[in-house]
Amino acid sequence: MDKIDYKILEILQTDPEANITEIGRRVGLSHTPCWRRIKQMQDQGVIKQRAVILNPEALHLDVCVFCFVKLENHHEQTLLDFEQAVLKLPDVLQCYLVTGDYDYCLRVVTSGIRDYEKVLKRELTNLPHVAFINTSFTLREVKNTTRLPLTKIIS
Repeated sequence: MDKIDYKILEILQTDPEANITEIGRRVGLSHTPCWRRIKQMQDQGVIKQRAVILNPEALHLDVCVFCFVKLENHHEQTLLDFEQAVLKLPDVLQCYLVTGDYDYCLRVVTSGIRDYEKVLKRELTNLPHVAFINTSFTLREVKNTTRLPLTKIIS
């Protein structure tokens, strides 16, 4: 990958609806070479997908909860069982294996505290091998971005 590829990625992150001709113009390429670079980055897995980012407040899904999960043990099968079960839960938007006092950090989005209570009782506490869940409700979102800091690489 070269600086042009990183510039293309920066454009796609900030303006995902830009067409290939516009992207090419902004990085100094014609349509076909620009398309080839984007296609190659998709094939290599650099570009995973393109997504529409929805406004959770407008959809009444504005309660964000972080759940810190401790498992019964750290056997490989325990971790795999837990991760496979989490992948099936639509309310869990993100799941990270973490270091420290807990094993996993989950980001859960719901329509309210009562909705979260249902998710907790019906889904989270029934995940395999869960020993303990510590829940933190967010009060306000200060920053939430999907953009990677590519300007460090481009410079």
